[in-house]
Amino acid sequence: MENEQQRQVYFLSNGTAITAETLGLSLLAQFPDHQFRIRTIPFVDTVEKARAIVEEIDRGGDASKQQPIVICTMADDDLMKIIKRCKALIIDPFHDFLPRLEKVLAAQHLHQPGQSHRIVNPSRYDSRIEAIDYAMQHDDGGKTANYDQADIILVGVSRSGKTPSCLYLALQFGIKAANYPITEEDMESDRLPSPVAPFRERLYGLTTDLDRLVSIREERRPGSRYASLDQCRYELRAVEKMFQLHAIQYINTTRMSVEEISARIIRDNDLQRVETH
Repeated sequence: MENEQQRQVYFLSNGTAITAETLGLSLLAQFPDHQFRIRTIPFVDTVEKARAIVEEIDRGGDASKQQPIVICTMADDDLMKIIKRCKALIIDPFHDFLPRLEKVLAAQHLHQPGQSHRIVNPSRYDSRIEAIDYAMQHDDGGKTANYDQADIILVGVSRSGKTPSCLYLALQFGIKAANYPITEEDMESDRLPSPVAPFRERLYGLTTDLDRLVSIREERRPGSRYASLDQCRYELRAVEKMFQLHAIQYINTTRMSVEEISARIIRDNDLQRVETH
């Protein structure tokens, strides 16, 4: 295990830096025993900015006595040459992967920033925006009249991860996802709650560990019955019993990221994604 000091990591781009950040976070997640201090710097699009960043990186490395890590997606070769002068480990996906793709495809890439985030198909982009709007309108059981339009309806106790999962499914994949919280009143019956009962085949359950639920609820409503150990235990047992009684698929989200939760939901329900290209 690395010492307690956090290693500095920079995500750089002459565009939005979204690609560098996404790739970088995925790589760093493979080293859970290490601590990282992350700085994302988009729009490094001039010589002056690039030189200033190099100076900052070198100062930080000298002060910490640890080699910084730089993950960058610079579409400008001249700016990339400047960045490479810094005393850091440079990870450059464009340089590493694009030449190999050019060889296989017998074509040259565009050398333009922002290409991975451009709108290629407006109708598919509009579908994702519509899905986001649907998820927001149908969050937390707030609107139930249009459940017949849902691709999936997430159900579970309060604070089990339903809202972020719905928004991620909408934003990333254009999936219309609603969510309905199972209340204590719902748990007193063996029947499914009336708003979701007609759509049992579209239901998917989320649950979590007891300690995790107590911790999350305690942050939201400290000292309340809502956050008490006994109440959380009762709700988790009751909702999992409901899932089993009505043969509703469900997963425990305790140690899962929203990306992992969404991937499982898509796989288990054979949902069709709206592709971005």
